[in-house]
Amino acid sequence: MKAIAVHPGKAGSIHLEDVPKPSLDQVSDGRGVLVRVLRVGVDGTDKEINAAEYGAAPPGDDFLIIGHENFGVVEDVGPNVPDTIRPGGYVVASVRRPGSSIYGKIGLQDFTTDDVYFEDSNFVFPLPETLREVGVLLEPTTVAEKGINHAYEIQRRLKVWEPRRALILGSGTIGLLMAMAARLRGLELTVASLPQPPYRNSELVEQLGGVYVSTQDQSLAEISQERGPFDLIMDATGFSPVVWEAAEVLGKNGVLVLSSITGGDRKAEIRSDAINQSFVLGNKVMVGTVNASPADFRSGVDDLIKAQALFPGWLDQLLTTPIRGLENYDQMIRALTEDKDAIKVFVEVNGSR
Repeated sequence: MKAIAVHPGKAGSIHLEDVPKPSLDQVSDGRGVLVRVLRVGVDGTDKEINAAEYGAAPPGDDFLIIGHENFGVVEDVGPNVPDTIRPGGYVVASVRRPGSSIYGKIGLQDFTTDDVYFEDSNFVFPLPETLREVGVLLEPTTVAEKGINHAYEIQRRLKVWEPRRALILGSGTIGLLMAMAARLRGLELTVASLPQPPYRNSELVEQLGGVYVSTQDQSLAEISQERGPFDLIMDATGFSPVVWEAAEVLGKNGVLVLSSITGGDRKAEIRSDAINQSFVLGNKVMVGTVNASPADFRSGVDDLIKAQALFPGWLDQLLTTPIRGLENYDQMIRALTEDKDAIKVFVEVNGSR
């Protein structure tokens, strides 16, 4: 069978690789699930791996298969797989699986210190038929889910936390999914991003009942004066200096969630005394988040179902850029790197629907 892969450390090495078809007996204890992949979403991670910014091949191979935002249909299952996962059903597999660290043992493999992970039915999450067309969005949705779930978990220290206003920084795929998650939790929604409205992404924010503001028109301080103070701020811009502006407008008892991977060397001049004092006196939190746990996948499924019911057709609008077939990987990488209007680029494996 075929897979899109790269040679890690070699920029622009994306290619189609022949790989053996997996079998159920490769997974111990009868917990294997054989899945035919239907769609794979791609994002900045795949672009950066192809640019040789990071990534490593598994032992014994000189290639790394990319595309972690998977969606497929179950073809066969082992004898010890629960009946919630059955042939013909749709599933998404999580990205990290437990190794030997204590974090994996308690179901928090997204915090693992290990380099080796394993796959079995414990990390395959079933989706209902109603999510057939948007299920490929589950994995990126879990980034938003983990961020907002952990914000609420952190603030259990307050005994009661009733956030009212959320500010999402960035209006790409992750930013829009963060906006959805915040709105589904009843928060007043503001999204701040660089492009000036109106355009597709700003209209998607408005369809959620939120307010979109261009940072070319207003600073975060000005946005906060009109729409804040913000109890929850989530960053998905990839632009690290904005973090310090966000820290200044975070409300008392607020949480600032950072999810951008910034591998550059940007520097920013900040009002460190003011930020420090406001965090100390205001009991504020800044926290980083990466990847997601099984609980975040389950809440992600719930939120996708709710979004389909409350905002019909909204999720479908995120799927802007289908690529028909694995053989069109050059078209895929061009869309990722050059199409500034794309929200979600995804591959229809074998052009299937």
